[in-house]
Amino acid sequence: MAIMSFGQKFGQVKESIVLAIDVLRRNRLRSALTVLGIVIGVTTIITIGAVINGLNANVLGSIQTLGSSTIIVSKLDWAGVGRPTPAMLQRKELNANWVGGLRNLPHVVAAGAAQQIAVYVGNAAGGMSEVRRGNLRAANVILEGDTPSIADITNLDMAQGRFFNETDEDRRLPVTVLGHITLNTLFPNGEDPIGQEVTIEGQEFTVIGTLKPQKQALGTGENPQDNTALVPFSMIRKMHPENKNIILLAKADSTKNLPVAVDEVREYIRRMRKLPSEKDDDFALMTTDSFVQTWNQISDGIFIVMLAVGSVALLVGGVGVMNIMLVSVTERTREIGVRKAIGARRINILTQFLLEAVTLSAVGGALGVFLGWSLVFIARLAFPSFPASVTATLVILGVAVAAMIGIFFGVYPAWKAARLNPVEALRYE
Repeated sequence: MAIMSFGQKFGQVKESIVLAIDVLRRNRLRSALTVLGIVIGVTTIITIGAVINGLNANVLGSIQTLGSSTIIVSKLDWAGVGRPTPAMLQRKELNANWVGGLRNLPHVVAAGAAQQIAVYVGNAAGGMSEVRRGNLRAANVILEGDTPSIADITNLDMAQGRFFNETDEDRRLPVTVLGHITLNTLFPNGEDPIGQEVTIEGQEFTVIGTLKPQKQALGTGENPQDNTALVPFSMIRKMHPENKNIILLAKADSTKNLPVAVDEVREYIRRMRKLPSEKDDDFALMTTDSFVQTWNQISDGIFIVMLAVGSVALLVGGVGVMNIMLVSVTERTREIGVRKAIGARRINILTQFLLEAVTLSAVGGALGVFLGWSLVFIARLAFPSFPASVTATLVILGVAVAAMIGIFFGVYPAWKAARLNPVEALRYE
């Protein structure tokens, strides 16, 4: 009996769906105009959701280059949202000589110093140096000085050659490691750059290595962080003694001990700064978690905007669905009366009209998913580095939200149809 009952119910649902599709097919233009709002809403959700997915992958990939157990000490908070406060800008610079003390901390296995010659807009760096090779010129290059231990702390991805060693640092040797964009600008024909001479700010340097392209966290096109020339830290101090933009990096002995290492680094820097216990830190201490948390705040804000924009369009579409279903109930009053007269129950009428509303909305959701995917696909063709990806979760979400809109806005018209008096319905002209 249970099997028969299930089969009957399935047959009734199937029949209701067929009737719903037939009604939509007979009123194609009206149905298309009705679902337009749902199509726009779902398209918005799919498109912005795809961009957020792509940005998440890019940002997390960029953060991973720092290493999961890396600690960064800086004058300013790079992980913060917004501009630095006047109090932050007045902080004292860090001292590169503190690297030795950081190395001796119990849960730190490596420490180093780095310095960039760049212009900062917000938290983004732009180069201001020039590198030449003969008549070829790379402009707006980020000049960066690193101690050899930086290669052990961060996940530097070398393409060719080697990184700096202690001999390069101690002897202030004029050697350099070029970023991907700088390399292609100075060696456009694919020449082997290792051992070649380039001129950085008027001084000759020997190329000893090159870097692979870095992932770009936000935006498309060339990554400014690939337009770089790395030199030994001692060399950049010699070239730019006036620049004090120094950051210190330390690597914890394990990800598990990272919080302990952070406390050790904080205590050491405070001791070097001679800060009393009641005074707040006058430096920024960051880990990869800091950058992840900041990005999560940004992506959450984008998601809220996406939800607001998409909800407005979905609300308009939902109202359209309710309106068209009410019109449909009025137009088919006699049909409802006939069906009730030959034995149809209220639940059958309710199910039929509710399924019509859900089918209408689901079709709009499916069209919205297709249109959103198409927009993302076209954008990826036009801009190969465009950070966007449509996932199965987004597709399911788009169709499910559209169907729920159909249920919510289709309940009242369906209930109204089910409540019609069969005698009065048969008399309706």
